[in-house]
Amino acid sequence: MAREYRFKGVNPEGRPAQGTFMANSKKDAKEQLSKISLRYKLKIQTFEAKKDWLYTVKLPNKKKIDGRQSAYTKEEVAAALTRMGHKDFTISPVLFDIPSKPAFADVMMFIKLSATMLRDKMSFGKILEMLAEEQPNRGFREALLQIESQLRGGAEGREVFGRFSHIFGKFPSYMLGLATRSGNMAEIFEATAIFMERDMEIKKNVKKALVTPMFALAATIGAVVYYVIAIFPATAELFLRYDMPLPPLTDKTLQASYWLSSYWWILLLIVVIPVVIIWQWWSTPKGRIWKDQHLVKLPVIGHLLHKSAIEIYFRVFSIIYGGAADNIETIRTAAEACRNAWMEDRIKRITIPLMLKDGVGLVEAMAASEVFTKTALTRIRTGQETGTILQSAQQISTFYEAETTYKMNNLVEYIQTIVGLVVALAITFLTFVSAEIATVSPPAY
Repeated sequence: MAREYRFKGVNPEGRPAQGTFMANSKKDAKEQLSKISLRYKLKIQTFEAKKDWLYTVKLPNKKKIDGRQSAYTKEEVAAALTRMGHKDFTISPVLFDIPSKPAFADVMMFIKLSATMLRDKMSFGKILEMLAEEQPNRGFREALLQIESQLRGGAEGREVFGRFSHIFGKFPSYMLGLATRSGNMAEIFEATAIFMERDMEIKKNVKKALVTPMFALAATIGAVVYYVIAIFPATAELFLRYDMPLPPLTDKTLQASYWLSSYWWILLLIVVIPVVIIWQWWSTPKGRIWKDQHLVKLPVIGHLLHKSAIEIYFRVFSIIYGGAADNIETIRTAAEACRNAWMEDRIKRITIPLMLKDGVGLVEAMAASEVFTKTALTRIRTGQETGTILQSAQQISTFYEAETTYKMNNLVEYIQTIVGLVVALAITFLTFVSAEIATVSPPAY
C-alpha cells in the first residue's frame, strides 16, 4: 500500500526546501529521496512518513470524542485539535496499521458509478468526494480523497492515478489518468469498466478450468494416500497375526502402504522441490516470459489462453486508440495489459523497434512479433487499408470474446467430467479394497 512521505532540507544556497511524494514501501521511499536529493543537490534534514493517529477529546460535559487522523507527527494532530478549541485530549499512534487492498468489485463499482455521474454532468471532484464518503475500505477512501486533493491542486491526472496503481491496477490507473485530460471522460470510464468485467470473467474461467480441478485432484490423492498409509494397515495387519494369506489386492495395497510409510518424505521432496524452484523461476522476468510462452502451447487450453490475451490486447488497443499521444504509446500500453509476458516482450522488443527505427508499417511489425493469429492480422490489415483500424480492433476483440467464452465453458465441463471420473475411480478402488478385506475370515480354533 502506498504511503505519503515528506522531506525537509536545504538547497546549495542555504534556502529551506521541502516536498512530498508517494511510495509503496520505505525502501522505495528512500530510493526516491536519494534521487531527489541528488537531482536538486539537497541536504536532507528530516524524512517522515504520514501515518494514522488515534485521539480522544474530553469535552466539558464529560463526554468523549474518539477519532482518527492522518499526519506526519503527533504535534500536527495536537495543533489541529487546539485550533478547533479543544484543550483536554490524548493522542496515540496506531500500532498495527495494515491497510487492506480494496476488492476488485469495489474498484469496478467506483468506475461504473463515476461513468454514470459523469454522464449526468457532475464534476469529477464532487464525484470523488461523494464516493469516498460511501467507501467502506479505509485505504480506498483515503486514496480517493488524496486523488481529489491532488487533482484540485493542479497535478497531472496520469501521474496522480499512477501513484495509486496498487489499488486500481496498472491499466485502469492509466485509463483513468488518460480520461482526466480528455473530453470524453464518461466514455473512457465506461470502456474501462467493460475491460475490467471481461478481465475478471477470463480469470474466473481460467480458475474453473485449471485451479479448481487441481485442488480437487490434490484432495482426492491426499485422501487415498491417507487411507492407504493410516487407516488400511490398522485393519489388514489384524489378519497377519494368524499367519494367513491375504487376497491379492489387499496384499499389494498393504505393501504399498509400507513403502509409502517409509519413503513418503522422499516423494514429498520430489514434488515440493521442483514446485518451489519453478515458482521462484516464474517470479523472475525471464521466468514469466518462458511460462507464458509455453502456456499457450498446452494442448486443449493453450490456444484459448492465447486468444484471450489477443482479445485483451485489441480491447485495450480499441479503448485508447486516438486518446493516447501516439500509436506507439497505444501499442505499448495494450501489450502491458494483455496479461501475457511473452506477448508483451515480443511486441516491445520487435514490433515497436521495427516501427520506430525501421519505419515498418503497423501490420508488418505486428506480424514480425509472431504472437498474433492470422485472423487478427488479416482483420487489422483490412482496417489499415480502409482507415478503420479502431473498428477492426473492436471486431477482433468481440470475435475472440465470443469464441473463447463458448469454448472455455465447454472445456470447463470437459475437465470437470474428467476430474469426476478420477474421483469416481479413487472411490471405486477404496471400495474394492475395503470389500475384499471384509471377505477375509480368520481360522477358527
